[in-house]
Amino acid sequence: MVRLFEDDAAKKVAKVIYAIFHMQEFFTHIKSVDFPEVKPCIYAMWHCHQMCVYGHPEIGKLNVLVSRSKDGEMIADVIEHMGFKTIRGSKGKKGAVEASMQMITALKNGEDCAMMVDGPKGPAKVAKDGVIKLAKMAGVPIVPVTWFSTNFTWVKFPSWDRLEMPIFNTNLINLYSSPIYVSEDDDIEEKRQELQTALVKLDETAPVAYKEVYQWGLWKKKRSDSSQFKWNP
Repeated sequence: MVRLFEDDAAKKVAKVIYAIFHMQEFFTHIKSVDFPEVKPCIYAMWHCHQMCVYGHPEIGKLNVLVSRSKDGEMIADVIEHMGFKTIRGSKGKKGAVEASMQMITALKNGEDCAMMVDGPKGPAKVAKDGVIKLAKMAGVPIVPVTWFSTNFTWVKFPSWDRLEMPIFNTNLINLYSSPIYVSEDDDIEEKRQELQTALVKLDETAPVAYKEVYQWGLWKKKRSDSSQFKWNP
């Protein structure tokens, strides 16, 4: 990946991005649908839906895996200002092991983790098996999650992952799937396919769930609203 910013410039850009997100908080109205009553767990999402972590009710206890690249430094600065914890291993295979151990420690301490399972470079919406291996080692479930809105303020960026985020006033949902449990005897590839299927199904059913929430008028004025909605399709 081409380095976009020098260190000083990256910190300044991170502050600007955080200021924009902080202002956007007042216009972003998230309703959680089928939020799971499991803890700790690993939230798994597509790279394009990575910002759905913003709807998590306990941001201060959510550890987000971020690339160790220089540009990843800027991303880490932004989300740490937002109240998240970040996990970053060093570069290379050794770094991946280091990051995994950090996540296992966080999970053992009762905190949640979040991973973009088709990142960092794709292909888009193809789950990799790293999260399955991590769940097996930590003994915690995986919770697939997506977010969705039909508002015209729901923007897709022209990046490889088609990153989605709200701009100005936006009503949206965080839609969660049933937890995926990984035992010692489970086949990694079979569980990876199960995760793939769950994430694809979330994308397919999100418009219907959104319509249901919209119909009942469950939106709140504050993003900090953590009340949950149970949906039975």
